[in-house]
This record gives sequence, structure tokens and C-alpha cells, in this order.
Amino acid sequence: MISFSRNMTKIMEQTTRTLDIEATGKHAPSSLTWWQIQQLEKQGCTSDDWTSVLVSPATDLSKLRNAHFGGKISIGKGASIRNVPGGIFNCRVGENTVIENVARIEFEPEAPCGVGITISALDETGSRPVVAYPGLSSQVATLMARVPSWLERRLSPLLQDFLDTKAMAHEIGDGAVVRDCGRLLNVSVGHGVTIEGARSLINGAIINNSTVGRPIAYVGSGVDAENFIIEDGRVADGVILRNCYVGQGAEIEKGFTAHDSLFFANCSFENGEACALLAGPYSVSMHKASLMIGCQTSFMNAGSATNQSNHMYKLGPVHWGVLERGVKTASGAYIMLGAKIGAFSMVMGLHKTHPDSSSFPFSYLFGDERGATVVVPAAMLRSCGLLRDEKKWPTRDRRLKRKLPLHDRIIFNVLNPFTVESMLNAIDTISELLSGPTYDDLYFRHKGMKFTRAALERAKFLYTLAIYKYLSMSLPDGKIPESDGLEAEDWVDVGGQVMPREILEKAIEKDNIEEAEKLFTHAFEEYAALQQRWIGRRFGEWWRTREDRIATGAKEFDELVEDDRQEYLESLAKETRMLNL
Repeated sequence: MISFSRNMTKIMEQTTRTLDIEATGKHAPSSLTWWQIQQLEKQGCTSDDWTSVLVSPATDLSKLRNAHFGGKISIGKGASIRNVPGGIFNCRVGENTVIENVARIEFEPEAPCGVGITISALDETGSRPVVAYPGLSSQVATLMARVPSWLERRLSPLLQDFLDTKAMAHEIGDGAVVRDCGRLLNVSVGHGVTIEGARSLINGAIINNSTVGRPIAYVGSGVDAENFIIEDGRVADGVILRNCYVGQGAEIEKGFTAHDSLFFANCSFENGEACALLAGPYSVSMHKASLMIGCQTSFMNAGSATNQSNHMYKLGPVHWGVLERGVKTASGAYIMLGAKIGAFSMVMGLHKTHPDSSSFPFSYLFGDERGATVVVPAAMLRSCGLLRDEKKWPTRDRRLKRKLPLHDRIIFNVLNPFTVESMLNAIDTISELLSGPTYDDLYFRHKGMKFTRAALERAKFLYTLAIYKYLSMSLPDGKIPESDGLEAEDWVDVGGQVMPREILEKAIEKDNIEEAEKLFTHAFEEYAALQQRWIGRRFGEWWRTREDRIATGAKEFDELVEDDRQEYLESLAKETRMLNL
């Protein structure tokens, strides 16, 4: 009788609590009643301790079948859990979440879920670590890897406090779907995320920042990942990740493997391999046998069997390089690192002399029979595909369609202060080279590269036309702004964002990430004004006396590009006729 009374009291308390919750529109999980436990056990569910299992009053218990519950478990309304024989441990299961046919889901106490993992970018030895966290931007990652003293001296004292603010919940979030998977150990799954057929996921976070019902974040069949963060990215089709960050709109698929690598906005990688890669926005590698190793890229397109080497069997894999924005590699291209390839250049053949072509953007780089680099500067400028790329990139931004809070700041302009400064410097360098003698083989040599006289003379002409084109696009009235009398600042490309170096240096002086991010955001928002200021300072008397040439020079540039387009179309038509039945 006493037992019955106690049970009735509990029933009345539970019923009253349920009615109160429903009346206020809340569905806070609460302890199970004896009859709920009995129902769950009949449906094949077990628990180490049923008192540690909390269930929302609005949950349909008939949707909880053949699962073991261990540690502290909270199950939200509308959740469906079926066939988890290895159990769910220490986890919040969100509202309307679906978990089906999963080997095991477990969270260990104080597990970081990928927050704070150290990624050994660029040189693989760990001397240029990038610390990953939710919201990591291409700009901050670049600063960590390229200026390691910033992380070591400035950030380290307060870094853990910052990472604590980025802590991930031990949960399978609201509306998430986890189906047909192996083990998930210490993997925080955000709201609306779908995981289907993953083989093994250990110590990571899968984050969705999109609006409700429009998630990008997805993990598909056969994925094996350990120490990772996937934030608004897609990883599927047998991908293997170790110590990686996959950013917004990035897609890693079709058996790609990567370790100690970062992939930022709208990257696409399939079939190949990446090691210690810092892939800035819109980097692409789609082919088997392509190895991206020890380098930084952005807007890059890697041809089949592209390869770099960062190990000379002396001091380990300490060599690394930079492929500036827009570099393309032909099939079978090989670069011995360290090397620095200028923006929007095409790399063909084998390059073994550690070239630095950063002073010659928009070039063709050919590897000769001895692995030396022969450069045809400015040859890419007349390519009809160059400005086409500039127009297509914004339309292919997967982030915008989902209204995400954008982490990576991207300047899409092909002609910008960074590339134009390189061209201005190239004109000066070409003049110096042409004033000197050639070697016995009739080549000029500079920084591990070889040039013919004809190529240099042609490049000077093309660079000048491209600068006119830039001024025409940047100055609606065709007038160069008045200078404020100060020296023009150098510009840099920081992970897809071009900005004055002085702003980058201010960011390096900051001792916390938020303040550095504010400076990057300021540079991004004020890009147009900063560019006008730079033009006024950088273009002196020689250019000002030729303002009347801006429009005609830009028109001549456009005509060259159009000629290339027509030549291509004619060649394409000729091929089509050849291939006709």
C-alpha cells in the first residue's frame, strides 16, 4: 500500500509537471516514470542507470528502440533513436533528432570535440602550427602559419581563455540526422547536420551556421575523420581526414585524403591527397595522383598529377612554398619547394630550382629538360579566361545561398593593388634585366628563372596595358586621385583578402584574435577607399602625364583579350569539325 501510494505520488508529480510544461510551451526533459522504463525495455532499450536518462514529456517513446543508454542522457521532444547497440553515452539528443543504425555514440568528460586541435601546416614539422576553432578565418589561419611568432608570443597567454568561449556542446543537435554510421567518439553534431554512412568519427565538431532548413554541413558515406572541425562544409565518399579544418562551402569528396591541412571557403578537393596544405578560398584539386603538400594557395586550380616535394632527406619535411592567388598547374606539373609562384600564373613541367616568380604575375612557367624554370612574363594577361574567372567566383559562392555569417573575407578582383604593385615592380625589374648582358645560352637569369629578351620586351608592353585597364576600372572619371604626399604602402594577400601591409602589421601586434579580426574586417569594408588612397600615392608624374592613355590603353587590353577569345573559338570550331561523324 505504501509502495502504491509513493508511486501514485510520483505519478501525480510527473503529471502535474508535464501539464505545467505543456501549458507554458516548454518541453524540458525530466526523469522517466516506471511505466516509461518498462515500455522502453520492451522495445529493446537498456540503461546502466535509468535515473540518469531524461526524456522530454513531448517525446514519443515508441520512437526509441534497441538502444543502450549510459551516463547522463537527455532526449528532446520528437527525437527518434533506433538500433544503437553500442550505446549512447553522456549526450544530449536534440529535438526532432534522428539516430538510426549507429554502432556507438560516446562523449568522454571534458572532451574538446576538435576545438583547439593543432594543425601542422606548411612545413609538417609543427613549427608553423594553426590552432583550429569554430569560426576560424582564412586570414587568422594565414597569420598563424606565416607569422608563427604571433601565435607563440602574442596569443599563447590568453589562447585557452579564447578557446573556452568556443567550446562545443556534447550533443547531437536539434534536427540532426545520424544514420548508418560506425562509432562517433567525442563528436559534437550541430543542429540540422546530416551524417550518413560515416565509418569512424573521433574528436571533432560538425557545425551548421545556416538558417533553419538550409544546412551545408554534411558528412557522407565511408568518411574516416579524427581531430577535425567541419564548419558549413561537405565531406563524403570515403574521405580520410586527420588534423584538418574544413571551412564554409568547402567540399572534400571522392576518396580524398588529407592530414594537417585547412580548406577554406568554397574549396573543392577530390580523388587526390593533401599534406600540410593551407588552401585559401576557391582552391581546387579534382584529379587522382595529385598531391598538394607544404604550400599555401587561393583561387588555385591543380591539374592532374600535380605534385610538390618538401623533403630533401636531410632535415625532414621542412621546405614549403607559396602559390599566390590564381595559380594553375598543368598535368604532371612538379615544383620543388621552397618556391614562390606569382599570382595568376600557369605552371607546366618540372621546376627544381626553387623559383621565386612573385615579381612576375600572370606568367607562363615552363620546366626545361634540366628542371630549370623558363618564364614568359605577362603571357596570361591576354587570356580570355582570366576575367571570366573573376566574374564566376562570386556566383559560385556556396555561402551566400545559405545566408551564413561569413568567416573568410574575399577580394575577388584579379586586378587589385597587390597584383598591380607586382606588375609595376616587374616593369622596373625587366628594365634592369634588359640593360644587362645575357648568358651564353642567350637567356637572362633572375631568382632561379630564365627569360628570353623577346619575352621580357613583350611583358613590359602587356603589363603596361594591364595597368591602364586597372586604372580604367578603378577610376570612373579617368583621373588619378591627388596624393596626400605620403609614400604608397605595400599591399599583401592574406588568405584571399588583399590589404595594406600596415594593417596586417597592426594585426600582428594584437594579443587576441578578436582584435585582429576587427582589423581584417575594417580592411575589407574599406577596400575601395584604401585602394583609391593607394592609387593616389603610388602613381606618380609619369603616369599622371599619361592619363589620356588610360582609356585607350584599357581598350587595347580588351582587344587583346577579345582576340584571344576569337582565336580560341576558331580553334574549338576546327576541332569540332575534325571530330564530326
